[in-house]
Amino acid sequence: MATVAVYNTDGKEVEKIDLSDNIFGVEINENIVHKAVVTILANNRQGTQSAKTRSEVSGGGKKPWRQKGTGHARQGSTRSPQWTGGGVVFAPKPRDYSQKLNKREKQIALFSVLSSKVQDNKLIVVDELNLEAPKTAAFVKVLDNLKAESALVVTKDKNDNVVLSARNIPAVDTTISSTINVYDILKHDSLVITKDAVKAIEEVYA
Repeated sequence: MATVAVYNTDGKEVEKIDLSDNIFGVEINENIVHKAVVTILANNRQGTQSAKTRSEVSGGGKKPWRQKGTGHARQGSTRSPQWTGGGVVFAPKPRDYSQKLNKREKQIALFSVLSSKVQDNKLIVVDELNLEAPKTAAFVKVLDNLKAESALVVTKDKNDNVVLSARNIPAVDTTISSTINVYDILKHDSLVITKDAVKAIEEVYA
């Protein structure tokens, strides 16, 4: 069972806690992690791009010149793809890019990236994040104390002061324990998570 230190907002160690090996100590499955990231990115695509084919652009009903005798290549319409204003060859159309990942694979991917943060000493557990007001400068100081520049900050429940304080800090994002996902964790160097959020994750996947 992995044991990690718990820090306060001043960056001082206040205690140690044990992490569940079933979540924070599993063997890393890179294949499923990759599959999870691809699925998340695909599901984020809107799929609304659209262009017109030669059958959809207006005009071009008349043959521009006769078939033979002009010295030009034969043309049947001014809306063919090679003409300016013509249709697009194999034009993109609205489509659904979403993919599916079964529940067990989602869990394996999440446990793998959480375990990798523990192995790399990039999991920073904080006893609590109670900010009196949404102040970016104050939150920057907290992250400096924790030595976390690029970080995903995870709280158990939505904390407006934390969200508002972090939103203007480059390379820092916030989320809650119930919506944490593989891509957001991998996108940041460190994972800053409150003690109660760790317990919440362990309770959900116990």
